[in-house]
Amino acid sequence: MKQIVVISGKGGTGKTVITASFAVLAKNKVMVDCDVDAADLHLLLKPRIIEQHEFKGLPKASIDHTRCNGCGECVSLCRYGAIIQTGSDNSSVEIDPIACEGCGVCKYACPVEAICMVDNVAGEWYVSETAYGPMVHARLGIAAENSGKLVTTVRQHARSIAERDGAAYVIIDGPPGIGCPVIASLSGVDLALIVTEPTLSGIHDMKRVIGVAKHFGVPAACVVNKYDINPDNTENIERWCAENRLPVLGKIPFDLSVTESITAGLPVVAYADNAVTMEIMKIWERAR
Repeated sequence: MKQIVVISGKGGTGKTVITASFAVLAKNKVMVDCDVDAADLHLLLKPRIIEQHEFKGLPKASIDHTRCNGCGECVSLCRYGAIIQTGSDNSSVEIDPIACEGCGVCKYACPVEAICMVDNVAGEWYVSETAYGPMVHARLGIAAENSGKLVTTVRQHARSIAERDGAAYVIIDGPPGIGCPVIASLSGVDLALIVTEPTLSGIHDMKRVIGVAKHFGVPAACVVNKYDINPDNTENIERWCAENRLPVLGKIPFDLSVTESITAGLPVVAYADNAVTMEIMKIWERAR
């Protein structure tokens, strides 16, 4: 089983378009959407949910007002400003569940043991069927955190499904950036396919995420999307990749058929037979 994650240093480079196309081209695979903060692979693969599970993040603090004496000790100790004193005489306190980071300091400091930590449902994760095979994906709640933990959860379950079914590939649509969710997406994969675009921000962020992949010893390769919108920057990307021994697996031209396929809710390789489709097919053959 080979695990391939498609990531990008910034959003909007086209990684989901490429991942959805790989889902069409690959045989005997499991798809995973690890961009849990802003999941969108389901828009192209149209999954039918067969399992739904709660995802619990860090517990949140809760106050028992029948015990609280309003001393304010928790207010002074909370580093996140999540606890505020209320009432005309500041005799009561309230906890903002969004601001609370679940560190538990207030619970241990409360002299009357009026604070406890309660489970916090931060999102949901799903096992689904698509026209192209099984898919594991998730939805993080509004203002919820611990997306790295949720990424690990969906990846572990996708791997167990792949092992159960004898799948040849686990294809992962990773999150943008270089933060915790990206690190969780990179862990233990066989190839990180970095999608970039020939813009200054695209080049800058590509270098950052490649640095993260190298730090964790993950083999990486590059794809330049919309390469023809700025040929000079594309040459700069190819030159930098050659100097750093990073293979460039393909260059995808700009084409309005990609936007049309998204509007139609289809992977581009299932929507159009053109230069974009041919190049993505070549990229898959080189990456597999």
